[in-house]
Amino acid sequence: MTAYVILVYIAVYLSMLLGGIPGLRVDRTGAALLGAILLLAGQGITEQQALNSIDVPTLALLFGLMVVSAQFQLGGFYGYVLQRVVLYDMAPATLLAAVIALTGALSAILTNDVVCLAVAPLLARLCLNKRLNPVPFLLALACAANIGSAATLIGDPQNILIGESLQLSFNRYLLIATPPCLVGLPLVWWIIVKVYRDQWIVSPGESIPSEEPPFNRWQTLKGTVILLLLVVCFMFAPWPRELLALCAAGILLLSRTFYSRSVMGLVDWPLLVLFISLFIVNQAFQLAGGMDWLMSHTEAAGISLSEPVPLFLGTAVLSNLVSNVPAIMLLLPVVEGSSLGALLALSSTLAGNFIIVGSVANIIVVEAARQVGIKISFRTHARVGIPVTLGSLLIAGGWLWLVT
Repeated sequence: MTAYVILVYIAVYLSMLLGGIPGLRVDRTGAALLGAILLLAGQGITEQQALNSIDVPTLALLFGLMVVSAQFQLGGFYGYVLQRVVLYDMAPATLLAAVIALTGALSAILTNDVVCLAVAPLLARLCLNKRLNPVPFLLALACAANIGSAATLIGDPQNILIGESLQLSFNRYLLIATPPCLVGLPLVWWIIVKVYRDQWIVSPGESIPSEEPPFNRWQTLKGTVILLLLVVCFMFAPWPRELLALCAAGILLLSRTFYSRSVMGLVDWPLLVLFISLFIVNQAFQLAGGMDWLMSHTEAAGISLSEPVPLFLGTAVLSNLVSNVPAIMLLLPVVEGSSLGALLALSSTLAGNFIIVGSVANIIVVEAARQVGIKISFRTHARVGIPVTLGSLLIAGGWLWLVT
């Protein structure tokens, strides 16, 4: 039975590396779900053990924040703000700085995947309509979303998981993570300006109509008030973050304007299924003694993941091999206490800029570009992503060395 569990575990994480099951239309979420089903059907884990493995607070917090983000999307907030920024008469390099600042700020409180999903298609269309090369702006969107999201414990799914699992202080993490992120955003601007300094303008083409929902001032104001209250409560209230997020979601669902199904339709259900499935797969592997075996062999090779430097580097590498959420689920069992939580969160999130498949935000931006006829290849992304990742990791590593 132990061999069966380990075989399923290896197959699941191999599919994380490959982006799914080769030859089939099964993505990472589908592969993880199939792995969980195989473990339950093959009695590699009992139903009760599977239920106990699921971290409900993490799922509740993630769901609540998705509903809050959906409020802004349905209210036309993203389209309204982005049009005001992009259509304003300014130099391309100045516009690039504005896009990076806006994306970084939104991603810190509205989760980076949601921001990229809402902003990327409109940004591409607005740039083309303005005869601007959309590629540098889309790359800036992806990189800034990853870096901005690293600043808070609600900026991306892996940070939510780390914060809930290790019971990290929202305020303490904010103080630790914000400085390297604030330095990382100008780094994105500087690198993209260097790479695309003579490639800002493209030939005029057909105007692409916008498909964004109309701006609703009242619904946007409602979402803004709820979000601000939620963040203040995260910072100062003693109540669990997941309950606060669910309360915020419940208030927003009490709407006379948006149908509940419209809001729920913007929730990233595949991501929630991925979390549930990986919770089960990792628990089965741990119960089978796989994690103890893995750690003993890692220690024997002279790599101690309980030490800051190996963990920081190992997290960055693993996040690009299997993506950051599966990487964090693999590494969390070896992280004891909250002292290494900030290191784990910063490394996994900042490393996501290295290659396209390093984070879901990158994939969302590349796919949005493809839908309007813009190709962003691995090489195109790497010209910006690799130096941004190396620079931001170096900044974060140096900062963590100074403050911890």
